[in-house]
Amino acid sequence: MNDLCKTELFNLLKNNSQTVANQEMQQAYENFVAEVLTLNQSETGYQTVFRLLNLTRIELQALQTQILYEQGKKCV
Repeated sequence: MNDLCKTELFNLLKNNSQTVANQEMQQAYENFVAEVLTLNQSETGYQTVFRLLNLTRIELQALQTQILYEQGKKCV
């Protein structure tokens, strides 16, 4: 359902992102933003857009928690 979580940005974040070049991460982020803009322009139902963005936020928070845990920091 959530195509945003299948983007290159999520793949880079899920994998070991320490070996990814800054340029590659920046390009993946720009492509992700373009996908979000396309989603907002193509969908007419605000509920659908809201759900997709909320699911993406949840996935990003889960990745943040995982990265902090791997670095030995306290998860908030």
